[in-house]
Parts: sequence; structure tokens; C-alpha cells
Amino acid sequence: MSSLITELNKLSCLENVATELCAKMQLSNPRECSPFVKCNDAVIELLIENTKLKHRLAIINQAISAEKESVLKININSALLITEHLENIFSQAIGLAYPAFSQIPVIIAAVNNVASKYGDYQCNNAMGLAKKMKETGINITPREIAVNIQRCCPASPIIEKIEVAGAGFVNVFLSKKYAVDALTNMLRVGISPPSVPKKRVLVDFSSPNIAKQMHVGHLRSTIIGESICRLLEFLQHDVIRINHLGDWGTQFGMLIAHLEDRFPHFLTESPPIGDLQAFYKESKKRFDDDDDFKKRAYNHVVTLQAGDEKSIKAWQLICDVSRQEFKKIYNRLDVTIKERGESFYQSRMLSIVEFLQRKDLLELDDGRKIMWPNVKKSGIPLTIVKSDGGFTYDTSDMAAIRHRIEEELANWLIYVVDSGQSTHFNSIFEAAERCGIVNLNMHRIDHVQFGVVLGEDGKKFKTRSGDTVKLSDLLDEGMKYSLKQLQQRGRDQILSPKELSDAQEAIAYGCIKYADLCHNRISDYVFSFDKMLDDRGNTAVYLLYTYTRICSIARSSGEDFTNLSKILDTFNLLLEHEKEWKLAKTLLKLYDIIMKCSNGLYLHFLCEYCFEVCTAFTEFYDSCYCIEKDKSGRIIKVHHSRILICEVTAAVLRKCFYILGLNPVAKM
Repeated sequence: MSSLITELNKLSCLENVATELCAKMQLSNPRECSPFVKCNDAVIELLIENTKLKHRLAIINQAISAEKESVLKININSALLITEHLENIFSQAIGLAYPAFSQIPVIIAAVNNVASKYGDYQCNNAMGLAKKMKETGINITPREIAVNIQRCCPASPIIEKIEVAGAGFVNVFLSKKYAVDALTNMLRVGISPPSVPKKRVLVDFSSPNIAKQMHVGHLRSTIIGESICRLLEFLQHDVIRINHLGDWGTQFGMLIAHLEDRFPHFLTESPPIGDLQAFYKESKKRFDDDDDFKKRAYNHVVTLQAGDEKSIKAWQLICDVSRQEFKKIYNRLDVTIKERGESFYQSRMLSIVEFLQRKDLLELDDGRKIMWPNVKKSGIPLTIVKSDGGFTYDTSDMAAIRHRIEEELANWLIYVVDSGQSTHFNSIFEAAERCGIVNLNMHRIDHVQFGVVLGEDGKKFKTRSGDTVKLSDLLDEGMKYSLKQLQQRGRDQILSPKELSDAQEAIAYGCIKYADLCHNRISDYVFSFDKMLDDRGNTAVYLLYTYTRICSIARSSGEDFTNLSKILDTFNLLLEHEKEWKLAKTLLKLYDIIMKCSNGLYLHFLCEYCFEVCTAFTEFYDSCYCIEKDKSGRIIKVHHSRILICEVTAAVLRKCFYILGLNPVAKM
């Protein structure tokens, strides 16, 4: 739009010059030269150009008109990104008011106090424009600029009015009619995703190691990765969930050797390995203390990689025991993930070595084959082949990224791995770009980093004995804490055994997930059940209790609100009270928040939004009666509009909860 307007201004100037010449020469057409008027060739060419310019002007005006219509066209049945719409509005206004500055980014900010007299959103470009203009010798106040921008704003069905305030703030007030229509549509057809270009996304997360139990160190990757997948699936991307298991390497040699000794008949009888962690520790001790055992272990590594049938069978048995333990954790956390261990890439590691050799990107270094991630040979080189001919994590990760782009055809790769691996992944991504696997014009790659989980002493979260906390033990502890809280509230006396169990799980697992996601993932956070289970403040417990209260309102009305379309055919959603309007505007922020989370892959914005919705609902509920009763408790009036507001609030929270992995219950 801005480029069209700039071109229009240029053509207008040229047309004015040409028209002026025509007028001076009393000509309506350059071909009408009288024999008494001597026209030189330059003037004739200029007049011909004038005719062409008029034609071009007509085309550009038509294009501007069409683009203006497309900017302002709103489908009330679609998920509208309010901030993006306002950016389009003000981009057009700035382009019309100040064509020379039409390329500057538009600054739109939501007003924190949505009940404020200063509107609901602000365009904050006037101050910056005044500064830029001053640098070019134009002195104009920010307020004058704001007034000119306001005058050039096209009408929009979502805007009630636009006002200029203070030194140069352009305040936008949303239309109540738009809000009513948008919220009503949410109730009729559900919460649909905003329209975004669809991508094939591969998310690599969780990634425990075979023969080792999942511990607190796997908690963040698993929880963050699952929520990112749910977020992107809501936006209708094609999402592939990958569990890059550590199921290959030297440690399997010692495990196979130990299995042979402990369970010599493992080929015909399934070995009763109850505690794989203890089994691993036993084999590791023998590996460290017994040289003969160590030799046998190394030999089994060779036979395993060579495809020996007996070694493969032993390896599969060990992997199967681990899988069953992992599956229990994933089921409890409601995580869906597809296993693809390092072993999957074994043949592809051979292929990546050949690929890099053909491109002459491998160098010999003290018996190793290395690759520099960049042509400057700065940083740390990747070890593609060890001096003994073996492969490394660098090799498997290069093979994996190639497979994901060339075979899985993913154009967006997301690695949910702790911040300590940032140097490694930066090198892998850089190397993949250098060798031509990755094209940043076509592919997006994100390392979703996160900090560590700390104990209340501020150190890495450990057991009292100093061991790493098992994830299964952590979840069990959460169940104990949540049951205790429900019993303290007397819920065990009110809820059925099934309802109590559902509430217990919702709180236990929900508080663990939410405590992780509500912090900026880059930061470390302190794990504390006491803080997680607080029913005040931004916690899962507060959100889940608020949701349960919302669900109880329609039930308490004595009317059937299960068929919302039928209710909407009879009753309108109204936004008459100040707190109704505040809650409505908060609900309308949903799509902007969803996109903000998607753009940076940060989930804490969605957590903050859920808390904002619950806070706005509490204010609404405290100020606006939904059901009125007499002294005897008999219902004398049902405010259907307000119950509809409750229902759309519940729908918004359900969608957010699903993305965050929380499982709300109707009774708690």
C-alpha cells in the first residue's frame, strides 16, 4: 500500500508539471500543434508523457482503492487479529499523511487498563515521526502529527472512535457491536484459529535415554514441547512430534554383556528386569571395575553395529523395557510423541559422511574427520568421524537434520532442548546451512532453549540424598499434595470418588505443567508444591477453580444451556455494564496472544493471558448478578446475556488450557 501511495505522489507531481506546460501553450493535446506555434521535440515528448501518466494514475488509484478494501474487509466469522488489523489501518493512515515516512513500522499497543478513558489500543508513532522529521529539517509537534494520522484513518467496523490525547497518543476505542458479533460467533461455531500460512513442522522434544529413568531434567522439554505442538496444531500446521531417544552407543555394549550374564536364556525367556536404572548401575560398575567385562562390552558394541542377530535381540529387549516406563510417564502427562532414536539414523550417518566428503567439507584432524560450521573456520568444529571410525552426536544430528528436511519435507524444525546445548545446536544449524541442507529462505529452525529446575534452596533440584529426582516420583508427590488440598477444602465429602480422582489428577499434573510454562522458558525456576498449589495468584489451581465456578453458573440457573445456538436465537449477548465490557475486550485478545506465542514459541504469554481472563471474570462476577434469588433461595431472575458471557469465557479458557496441557474438570 505505502509503495503505491509513494508512486502516486511522484506521478501527481509529474502530471502537474506537464499539465502546466499544456496550459501555458494553450494545448489540450500535444498533437494539436498549430503551424503558428513552434513546439520543440522535448515539449512534445513531455506532453505525450502526460497522457501516459494520467493512464498510470488511474491504474494506481484503482489498485489503492482495491487494497484499501482488502485491508478493511473483515469476516466476522473468522478469528480476527486485532493488532494486525490496526497496524494495517495506521500504516495506510501514515502513508497518506506522510508518504515520505510510509515505510516506518507501525507501533500498536494494547492499553493495560481496558476500562480506561484512554481507549483500548494506542498508535504510538507520533513521537518517533516528529523526531525523524526534525532530522530532515521539518519541525512539527507530535500532537499535530497524531491529528493528521487520525484524519487519514479509514473507517473500520471494529473501531467505535479514534481520539488524540496528550502529547500525541492516538487512542482507539473498539466497537461494542463488533465485540458482540465476535463473541456470539465463538459460541455458535467454536473458537477457530486465525489464518496463517501452513507449514510442515517437526518438533524434537523430551528425548530421554534408554536404560535410564526419566527424571526432572526431562520435565521441561516434555512439557514445553507438548504445548508447542498443541499450539501449532491449533493453528493448523502439519506437526510431526519426534522423541529423539538415546538408544545407540557404547553403553549398550555393557548392557548387553550384563544381560547375557544375568539372564543367559534371554533369547527364549523374557528377562524380568524390574528396575532398569539399577540394572544400568550394575553394568556400569562392572564396566568400570572389570577389564575383561569392558572388553566384552566393547565387542558387543561392534557386533550390535554390525547387525548381529543376538546383539540386536538383546538391544531390543532393553529398549522395550524402557519404552514401557516412558509410556507410563507420557500417559500421565497426556503427551503424544513418536519415537525415533539415534539408531534410526545409523545408515543415514554413513550417508551424511559421504555427502560431506563429496562437497569437500571434511578435514583430517589428528585422525578425526571434522567439519567447520562456517567458511571462516571460527568456533568449534564438528567431529563427524572419530579417530576409531565411530560416529558422534554431531554425526547423528547432521544426519537427522538432513532426513527431516529432505525426507520428512519439514520446512520448520523446532528443537526443544536445554540452554546448555545452544553452542552445539548453533554449530549444527550453521553447518547444515553451509553444506546446502538448510536454506533459510525456505526453512525456519528454532532452538527452543530453557533453564533448569531449581530446588527451594536455589540449587539444581535434587532428592535429599543428592540424587536426581525421578519424574514418576515427582508426579506421585504431586498427587499426594493435591489430594491433601482437596481434603482440606472438604471436597472429598462433596465429590463422588470418580470426581475426586479427576480433580486430584487435574490439580496435580496441571500445577506441575503450569508452574513450568508460566515462567519465561529462558529462566530457571524454583520448584515448590506449596507455591504451585496456592489458590491465589497466577497458578493452575486458581485458574482451574475459576473455570469450575464458571461451569457451575449455567448449571445453577435451572435452565438448559447445552444448546447455545438455541439460547442465542432467543437472547442477545449484551455488554452494558462496565465489567461486562472489560471482560469482553479481554476475551477478544485471544488471537493476538496465540500469534504472539507462536511467533516466539513462548508459552508464558498464554499463561499470563489466562490469569488476565480469570481476573477480569472475577471482577465481572463480583459486580454483575447472573442469577438473582429471593431470601428463600428461589430463582427470581436469570440474566441470560451474562450467562452467555460466562459460557464464552469458559470456551476461551478451555482452548487455552488444552494448549497448555491442563485438564479442567466441571466439578472441583
